[in-house]
Amino acid sequence: MPQADPYAVLGVSPQASGAEIKAAYRALVKRYHPDAGGDATTILAINAAWEVLGDCERRRRHDRLHGRRQSSRGGSGGASPAPATPRPGASPRAADHEAAVRRWLQQVYGPIDRLLGQVINPFPAQLRALAADPYDDRLMEAFCSFLELSQARLAKVESLYRSQAGPQVLQGFCLDLYHCLSLVKDALVDLERYTMGYVDSYLRDGRELLRKAGARRRQLKQDRLQLMA
Repeated sequence: MPQADPYAVLGVSPQASGAEIKAAYRALVKRYHPDAGGDATTILAINAAWEVLGDCERRRRHDRLHGRRQSSRGGSGGASPAPATPRPGASPRAADHEAAVRRWLQQVYGPIDRLLGQVINPFPAQLRALAADPYDDRLMEAFCSFLELSQARLAKVESLYRSQAGPQVLQGFCLDLYHCLSLVKDALVDLERYTMGYVDSYLRDGRELLRKAGARRRQLKQDRLQLMA
């Protein structure tokens, strides 16, 4: 049985940018995930399509095999770079658009990144301190204080994220940022559950979620440099 066309499965054209493919994939996962009432067959097809189109090299191989050419906007490597400063001869509308991108990155993303860093970066040291004796009341109290402060910072992050919609060209970047935020949020829930019952699986899951959030944050910082170049 021939494999379904991944572009058709995700509902995007072969010329779609990486950001468009990523946005389409996430929208479909949200709609068809079994936890949301979807069916397993559909979500498997969606994930299979993403495995092809979400990887730059696999997408290129697929396109060569099927005689397709990707758009010059970029492959599947995230949001398309936007100029940080207006190009010579750019129209007033283009100049306004580019200024909006820079403004959002500075006023919304910048503070969010700093707050996320204040949660993600100190976590390993906090965990090492607790590991000395998780049943020591003083150590556990210090760890709980860190979680409480992290929750307060995360509330500020969520408020900032909702304060100003990102420009359309940053749709993929904004989705990645939201994913990072969600990872941190879920991690803090698991870590708080650990402090209430010492269930090791909660600690393990929370640590892994923060590891993934850290990797996602590093990628976002690299993407921002490209956007501001």
